[in-house]
Amino acid sequence: MKQSMNEQISGLKAFLAEAVTPFHAVQAIQRRLDAAGYQVLATDTRPERGGKYYRVANGSSIVALRLGSEDLSQAGIALAGAHTDSPTLMVKPKPEKTRQGYAQLGVEVYGGVLLNPWFDRDLSLAGRASYRVGGVVRSTLVNFHDPVAVIPSLAIHLDREVNQRRSINPQTDILPVLGQNIEDWSIRAELKKRIEVDIGPIDAVLDYELCFYDVQQASVIGLDQSLFAAARLDNLLSCYVGIQALLAADGDATALMVCNDHEEVGSLSAVGANGPLLTRVLQQLEPDPARFRAMIEASFMISCDNAHGIHPNFSDRHDDNHGPLLNAGPVIKINSNQRYATNSLTAGYFRMLAQRCEVPVQSFVVRTDMGCGSTIGPITAGETGIKTLDVGVPTFAMHSIRELAGCADVSYLQAILTHYFSRYQASELEG
Repeated sequence: MKQSMNEQISGLKAFLAEAVTPFHAVQAIQRRLDAAGYQVLATDTRPERGGKYYRVANGSSIVALRLGSEDLSQAGIALAGAHTDSPTLMVKPKPEKTRQGYAQLGVEVYGGVLLNPWFDRDLSLAGRASYRVGGVVRSTLVNFHDPVAVIPSLAIHLDREVNQRRSINPQTDILPVLGQNIEDWSIRAELKKRIEVDIGPIDAVLDYELCFYDVQQASVIGLDQSLFAAARLDNLLSCYVGIQALLAADGDATALMVCNDHEEVGSLSAVGANGPLLTRVLQQLEPDPARFRAMIEASFMISCDNAHGIHPNFSDRHDDNHGPLLNAGPVIKINSNQRYATNSLTAGYFRMLAQRCEVPVQSFVVRTDMGCGSTIGPITAGETGIKTLDVGVPTFAMHSIRELAGCADVSYLQAILTHYFSRYQASELEG
């Protein structure tokens, strides 16, 4: 199943519109897997060869796999991974404030948010809420859809030095405004009204995990229509491309895509890359300890997370020889201090895949005098022992409320992953 670049970009647009939180991202992935004949992998069953399965954890992480016919202890598994979460503003447990007659919500910063771009955007709310009905606690996803809030900037007349220096206090400066002179309002009351529209009467809203998001839809921009602007490209772009590649794979290799939550805050959770989710699924595929170890040795992992493209206005922030360009191919991410899992063997294998697909490849090494971010790659490699590398689509404005990528790079990465999921052979990778 080959798609044109326009079809891929249209599909990515639609996915991002659905995937406004990690919970909604997993729900959107699950819908696509259901439509393709995938079924839920129960914890007490042995998957059948030729089967297509997925497992959801916490509603915010998902593992999807298609089993080939070969012995896993010999053939191994072609794995890829990404993460469902993005930096955002989370609503606090007791958030309601009324100041100068304006209704506001207290927020907590999730992940490494670039705060300046959050001002003066049309914001909505989405997430998961738990509620009580008939003595039972249940949960549901919620999405307000419409713009319900804004974080207004302070006028330059009241802060004359704002363009010379600006520091943002996350406790006091970024509380969204939800309206004016609203009586007897609370976030739980608002949630209750919206939940009851969908499912009928409930007793009470008990708790929630809500975040704000920008309602502006993704756009293809540029005189040449080469650039793609959207929220949450880090790292829903990789989630979408990986799942689409898995669905398009047509070979007999066993292939697996994992999308973990909580990468932006360190991955240490029950459903993060530093948790047991992936390992438990792998153990279910091969319960025998000796054969499990052989399967791990024969497997390979491509960790997909966006890379820093070289910014034309700030090119000095990159190493001279390692400035990835948008629309010039996926980026192999390298760090000798193991912030990325790439080594020469895993990088060489990815380059071979790219050559087969006639896709260009770039490389990134952070400046030696700057700190380096990380990904699920080193964590997954450490948890499983699987040979791993880190790659990503080059982007601008990472961790902003709106990020920028190249349209061609979406196609490039999907082409490589589709080939990899279809044709992986452990015998091609020695060492």
